[in-house]
Amino acid sequence: MVSAASSPVIRGKMQAWVLGSPGELELVEKAVPQPGAAEVLVRIDAIAVCATDLEVIYHGPPALIEGGQPFNKKFTPGHEYMGTVVRLGPGVDEFDIGARVAVEVHAGCGRCERCREGMYTACLNYGMNYGDRNKGHRANGFTTDGGFAEYAVNHVNTLVRVPDAMSDEEATLIVTAGTAMYGLDVMGGLIAGQTLVVTGPGPIGLMGVGVAKALGAQPVILTGTHADLRRLELGRKLGADQIVNVHDEAAVAAVMRITQGKGCHYVLECSGAPNAVNEAARMLNRGGRICLAAFPQQPALIDIAYLVSNNIYLFGIRGEGRSATHRAAALMQQRRFDARLIHTHTFPLQEVPTAIRYSRERVDDAIKVVVKMSL
Repeated sequence: MVSAASSPVIRGKMQAWVLGSPGELELVEKAVPQPGAAEVLVRIDAIAVCATDLEVIYHGPPALIEGGQPFNKKFTPGHEYMGTVVRLGPGVDEFDIGARVAVEVHAGCGRCERCREGMYTACLNYGMNYGDRNKGHRANGFTTDGGFAEYAVNHVNTLVRVPDAMSDEEATLIVTAGTAMYGLDVMGGLIAGQTLVVTGPGPIGLMGVGVAKALGAQPVILTGTHADLRRLELGRKLGADQIVNVHDEAAVAAVMRITQGKGCHYVLECSGAPNAVNEAARMLNRGGRICLAAFPQQPALIDIAYLVSNNIYLFGIRGEGRSATHRAAALMQQRRFDARLIHTHTFPLQEVPTAIRYSRERVDDAIKVVVKMSL
């Protein structure tokens, strides 16, 4: 064990991007944060851009800083990062200095009803980590500073060990795969041979295909549009048994054709489309389950009567809870699916706004954009 006293020399300031007004990021110097009890300081080696980062940067929610919107508060966004442990907080003996780790976003308060149930992504003290209302909650990149910086503090419960053979870029995708794994968990867990439809071939949807196939789902069906043709083909490489271009065939009709009219057991909804829930419901057999993993831009009308009359279960997930990242990381390490396929672009820390633009506008058909510190 390496003691905190023998930590590498770390200068007092670091480079970090901070959020100003909506859509405005500025590279500044900030003090290097110090780990407290049960925390470590992570030198960030790479961070992926997530669609939820775009929501935070341009709209605010689900970020909650000092009880309100994250704008103009010197807040650093970004949450899908990995790095190296460089300093240990008091009493930390779970990790050595020099350990390579990926991180979960959420460290719940540990004291509320949900945290005690293991549902730390639904912590009842979300955002309560400031002033005299500090309950100890952390969600890096949402309620506390995130990873578009050189260093970040993480609770030991959020750390996932990264094997030596895994690249920094691939390790940033552990959280994405963990979110897909969590979605399958909350629906009750796939049983080998059951049918899954993934709607929307974004990063979480594509990782959902890989995870589900690794767990034995059969068949796995992935739906998308003309704009998603490259992503649909990647889905096939990740294990999708059938891909459906909804411009060529209606998604519900395609699923019924593939399942010979029986419908599927599960739908992992990753598109955020206005009618996504209604279409998902009609893909299912009675008693089927839907997990919502996307953020729709507007409220949606849902045919509740159809859900009730067909005994359909509807779940929503937040993040990558119940240690799903550990199981996803194990599947990735075993090469049960190749997460590297969705990494398309890499930029240095100084070019975070460019990385954000590539991700938001799908420049050059970008899927997963990674910021790497050592470029």
